[in-house]
Amino acid sequence: MNAVLSPAPRRPIRELPDELVSQIAAGEVVERPASVVRELVDNALDAGATQVTVRLLAGGVRLISVEDDGAGIEREQLPLALRRHATSKIGSLADLESVATMGFRGEALAAIASVSELHLLSRTAGQASAFLLDALTGELRPAARPTGTTVEVKELFFSTPARRKFLKTDATEFAHCVEAVRRHALARPDVGFAVWHEGRLAEQWRPGSRDQRLADVLGEELLADSVALDLTAGPLRVTGRAGIPDAARSRADWQFAYVNGRYVRDKVITHAARSAYEDLLHGQRQPVYALYLEIDPARVDVNVHPTKIEVRFRDSREVHQAVRRAVEAALSAPRSALAGQPPSALSAMPMAAPAAPAWRQPGIPFTTQVGERVADIGALWQPPQAAEPQAAGFQTQPEPQPLPQGDWPLGRAIAQLQGIYILAENQQGLVVVDMHAAHERIVYERLKTQMDAQALRSQPLLIPATFAATPAEVATAEAHQATLDTLGLQITPFTPRTLAVRAVPATLAHGDAVELARGVLAELAQHDASTVVQRARNELLATMACHGAVRANRKLTLEEMNALLRQMEETERSDQCNHGRPTWRQLTLRELDGLFLRGR
Repeated sequence: MNAVLSPAPRRPIRELPDELVSQIAAGEVVERPASVVRELVDNALDAGATQVTVRLLAGGVRLISVEDDGAGIEREQLPLALRRHATSKIGSLADLESVATMGFRGEALAAIASVSELHLLSRTAGQASAFLLDALTGELRPAARPTGTTVEVKELFFSTPARRKFLKTDATEFAHCVEAVRRHALARPDVGFAVWHEGRLAEQWRPGSRDQRLADVLGEELLADSVALDLTAGPLRVTGRAGIPDAARSRADWQFAYVNGRYVRDKVITHAARSAYEDLLHGQRQPVYALYLEIDPARVDVNVHPTKIEVRFRDSREVHQAVRRAVEAALSAPRSALAGQPPSALSAMPMAAPAAPAWRQPGIPFTTQVGERVADIGALWQPPQAAEPQAAGFQTQPEPQPLPQGDWPLGRAIAQLQGIYILAENQQGLVVVDMHAAHERIVYERLKTQMDAQALRSQPLLIPATFAATPAEVATAEAHQATLDTLGLQITPFTPRTLAVRAVPATLAHGDAVELARGVLAELAQHDASTVVQRARNELLATMACHGAVRANRKLTLEEMNALLRQMEETERSDQCNHGRPTWRQLTLRELDGLFLRGR
């Protein structure tokens, strides 16, 4: 039997006591021990610390101690530091609208002190000794400490036991604390960080370059499996690293975005980064990246949420375009052009434009002729020429020649396996290419280039498809008529609450017009119109490229195979097909020797 809640007795309006107000505020700022760690490390960095040490007991529930070597707090300022809305970082509305520090709200220490036993120990360079403040009693006394500040938080949520019951195990809370420090460490490679748990050193990151910090925090393999990015667009600069598609993960736990050094979770940045990987990732794989945005503080509002993890941009469109362009530019160079290079070269070179492929260089008549002929995409659909002797689907060259000096990255074709794979030899060993996937990417990129300045051809419907629309869908259809025309869609009001689809892209003439219209309208309502147009066009072109690429079991001559390899070397994003699958793999001589136990 369900209990019926009776209305609460009416009470007079009254002002809440300061202690209760602080505990209510603490519920917004202090969710768990990691929230305390985040706030205290923010303060340490704002104080100019070059070394931050975090000490934890019981995952931070029994003790959180954050020590820094920053500027410290004056003796007279210590009691004021624990008062609500007391801060040294802003003093006016103008300051709030251009915040350049990590903290600014002036409520973290007061909120933490209301739900824990807090001690504040600090010393400035001009003081003879440090001073220790007990937040519970207000007692202030001299103590020993070098210049800097230590904030000690004991028995978190002791005054609100209901909140304490919602905490997870010590191991889980500790993991969240380490993650909070890790996010700061990725943003400030110039600062050293150490995390101690139960008296043992759990993590330590020494000052260094950004790439070194990324390698220390996320692993050396990140540098080998990512490309550098650096783009300036007006008032924005985007730097960092973007993981190659092969480095994608099943979860989005290695996606780090920073705005002016502050870790944020922002839908604009996340969507922009993901859209740059749209036709590079397979299935639901999540990209890996660390993106750093530098922007005028006046163009971003950081006073959106008490935890300061959300921001609002004055011009979200320029941010979206800058992030997407930066990631796309970094990923566009085919890594086949760097085959066999050491990880340091792989991480440093992709930002440069790919060099002219070897098949366009003079003095190699064989590839020049084939290259010119296959420059027309239709060449690979022509009837096959006389093939070399074949056996069981395996095509081979009778008398292989040694590779020329300065060989091609993807090597020279030597065989075709089962009408599916091209086998090629390069200086590193054996290259295996999925010919359909590779040609699909080549066709797709060329179609995109050809379609850049054109609208998609539309197909009028004999009978318009009508559907009941929400007010938001009607408003979006009316506001984006030009965009819909570019997509080959004609959507007009039929009644005040009904929309009619009168034309669709010719390629999708046999699809579900209503579902297509709803999907496009939803995208237009949520995202930048230019992004929706590009995505819709790319999906259509990807379908066309898939059906147009050379099919499996198509026997290619060695000249055709070599021409395909040369085109891969110059085509952007040729390391993955349109569906995110890899197009080629390298087997080094060492790996081949291992298969046959050579040298053992």
